[in-house]
Amino acid sequence: MNKRGHVLNAVLLSIGLGYVLEPSATIETARMMVELLLPVTLGALFPDVDTAFGKHRKTLHNLLVLGIFAAWPIYMGNLNYVWIGITTHYILDVVGSTRGIALFYPLSSTEYNLPVGIPVSSSKSDLVTVLVTILEVGAFAGVLFYVVPEVTTYTAEMGLSIPL
Repeated sequence: MNKRGHVLNAVLLSIGLGYVLEPSATIETARMMVELLLPVTLGALFPDVDTAFGKHRKTLHNLLVLGIFAAWPIYMGNLNYVWIGITTHYILDVVGSTRGIALFYPLSSTEYNLPVGIPVSSSKSDLVTVLVTILEVGAFAGVLFYVVPEVTTYTAEMGLSIPL
């Protein structure tokens, strides 16, 4: 995907996730959407910084970078939600484009993608971006409403607690 597609995805994803997290359609829903907007958008743009240095779709398009940004808020207390933008950037590049990304770089330069992608310059790229975003919001809602309660119930039965 191109920069426009990543920004479109981040904005739509912030709106969708904001509503999933605060489904009341009140000022709290709008606040959650705004709270997500900047970090998710920055995260969605960050991987393409590797066009200025390194190897594009390798240097900053891998699981090591995602892991660092996912763990960062746990240890540093800031940059919350940036990892969501990075994750969605990767998903768009794997699902929505024909080239893919090198998920295991620097261990492997092999680029992974799905055979359903389209060229970045395609006139259908915005449509693909919207469809992928809908699937992402649906997957997030499914995990939040079906998987998380099962995991927390199971861990409570085992005498454990998971801070979610």
